Amino acid sequence: MDCFFAAVEMRDNPELVGKAIAVGGTTERSVVATANYEARKYGVHSAMSVVKAKQLCPQLILIPARHKYYLEVSEQIRAIFHEYTDKIEPLSCDEAFLDVTENKPHIELAVDIAKEIKKKIQERLHLTASAGVSYNKFLAKIASDYRKPDGLCTIHPDRALDFISKLDIEDFWGVGKVTAKKMHELGINNGEQLRAQSLEFLQYHFGKSGQIFYDFSRGIDNREVEPVWIRKSVGTERTFEQDISTQAAVIIQLYHLTEELVRRVENDHFIGHTLTLKVKFNDFQQITRSITRKTPFKTIDDILPSVKDLIKEIDYKSHPIRLLGISVNRTTKEEKKKPTWKQLCFKFKAENERF
Repeated sequence: MDCFFAAVEMRDNPELVGKAIAVGGTTERSVVATANYEARKYGVHSAMSVVKAKQLCPQLILIPARHKYYLEVSEQIRAIFHEYTDKIEPLSCDEAFLDVTENKPHIELAVDIAKEIKKKIQERLHLTASAGVSYNKFLAKIASDYRKPDGLCTIHPDRALDFISKLDIEDFWGVGKVTAKKMHELGINNGEQLRAQSLEFLQYHFGKSGQIFYDFSRGIDNREVEPVWIRKSVGTERTFEQDISTQAAVIIQLYHLTEELVRRVENDHFIGHTLTLKVKFNDFQQITRSITRKTPFKTIDDILPSVKDLIKEIDYKSHPIRLLGISVNRTTKEEKKKPTWKQLCFKFKAENERF
């Protein structure tokens, strides 16, 4: 979906159309969840602090997030997907992979399915969506971002390598700021230069990710669309109005977070054996500490003592805390099993069709 949260707010309040808006928290300590395209022209983006966003765009309109409502709209979008296939793998509430190799209406071309889905989202929900069509998840993801907003891009198998060659290295899935910087230092700035590297070279510099980058640069991604999604963690976090640095304040906040985490674990019937503490300091430096045990973390008596032990390792008295978060993560034997992969196969239009 295109700037999903912001688009929903503009749909429900037409007076916001054409104005720079951001959805998220509204206090100075909050961050932007998403921004519309008018705001993005000023450099406003998700995960940016509200203070920074207002500095870049003084006329920015901040709107409190309505996450429960956005999830309801997301379910309406998902229902449209199910008219074509049940092989749907959600990436988030506004993004998903669809395997339409075999589809319910028996439409021959995947691009025609994408066009129909976009049209139905527009007509029924008055929202715009961008779609990417290709023979694997990596290329479909790249294509979906290629012509935003309201875009549709098809990457034909015969043209995939040429398309990948011209991609900036930052556009590759799994390449964040740190990895991109290292790539540039190694003289790798685009897909063509990435493809020129040997597997040994990439594994030496990027470890296990080296194999992924090697395959992606060659248009290879054999991951299957997985319609059954297993939740891997449940967590909660809080950004404070003022930084905290005393033991009493930290323990009180950890107690409140633990209460909320226990409620979420109970509501989701979640079983997790790894407890993770997340700390963001006032300079935005962030660290995590974890502990794993054989019995699950379920109650306050299970969680709070372990969180207190983890916080002991952290010097917050001279390094005030801006945010605290705790989560319980799933670490089951089933997740460690190696999955089986299946290549997607569906028809494309003629080779001379523009993508």
